[in-house]
Amino acid sequence: MTRYISFIFASFLLSFSALANSIHLQGKFEQGSLIKGNVPPQSQVLLNGKPVQVAKSGDFVFGFEREAKPEHELKVIYPNGLTEIKPLKVTAKKYKIDRVNGISKKIMKPDPKALARAKKDGKQVRAARNTESQQTAIFTDFIWPVTGRISGVYGSQRVYNGKPGRPHYGVDVARNTGTPIVSPADGVITLAVPDMFYSGGTVIIDHGFGVSSSMLHLSKLYVKQGQKVKQGEPIAEIGATGRVTGPHLDWRLNWFQMRLDPTSIVPDMKSVMKKK
Repeated sequence: MTRYISFIFASFLLSFSALANSIHLQGKFEQGSLIKGNVPPQSQVLLNGKPVQVAKSGDFVFGFEREAKPEHELKVIYPNGLTEIKPLKVTAKKYKIDRVNGISKKIMKPDPKALARAKKDGKQVRAARNTESQQTAIFTDFIWPVTGRISGVYGSQRVYNGKPGRPHYGVDVARNTGTPIVSPADGVITLAVPDMFYSGGTVIIDHGFGVSSSMLHLSKLYVKQGQKVKQGEPIAEIGATGRVTGPHLDWRLNWFQMRLDPTSIVPDMKSVMKKK
């Protein structure tokens, strides 16, 4: 009997040990990063106590916002009822701060009509970013929508006439107006508006499980809402629409309403340019 109990206990330990090695995470554990993970199918995943959507394959994603705290907790409840808790440590990033003076009062304080328009635009954008689909494109490798000189980075912030502006939540690639951009991964167009107050020509692509790409300041759109697109398919042209000082693509990565750094899921731009 004692031998049987020992066998059962040993089997339990082996089972738990196997499960302990079943959480696979990919990505940089730093502010602004998107993390991809995998657990045994039918497992439940919670990040800081909140449920995370898990695919039938066991794949899932989550992100760390710009000001993410250093300590987080990932909890996995396996199909057999066993639970594993994995502490996560997030590295803080230093963000570029620029001071810009001499901005006109018109830009600093838009008129009420412009503000009302911007508010309406914001509602559309938030609704598009809140899409929760079962598309699995997010679990594939992403590509740059366009290559070129990076003129703006994620997390940077400008202080206009002494007043802090909103942080920049995308990566800017400077190219001439009319330069085509492509979809960084498969997806569905959830927003396609030719002229928004702040972002100008705007396209949002749902890649699945709460992750989407926002493409801003476009001069021409090739797609419409509801359209399915493939990775590498042309979707728009670079422009200088909205509140900008020159033509470029502002590419933003979202996990629902959380804004993440697109460079966390693509190869370094310099390495991509060298291969061309």
